[in-house]
Amino acid sequence: MRQELLQAPVELVISNTAMSLWELAALHLSERPPHLPEAQLAIDALSALVEGLGGRLGEPERTLRDGLAEIRMAFVQINNAERSRRAGGD
Repeated sequence: MRQELLQAPVELVISNTAMSLWELAALHLSERPPHLPEAQLAIDALSALVEGLGGRLGEPERTLRDGLAEIRMAFVQINNAERSRRAGGD
């Protein structure tokens, strides 16, 4: 296993980790009610990877940046909907 990991392009390993964080955030956002603090932490970790390593992630970088923007937007929309629901007493 270690040898396989050593032979894998580092950009690919980091991209797979980033996609796992995206999935984790999406999973927490899809719960009813959504787990907003957990989703936010996963999004922040994804952001740290993608933005912190900007320009060094190779070909997957564009996809990762798009995914980060997508999950951020989903978080904002779901957070706003939850606030409205709570304010409305539902």
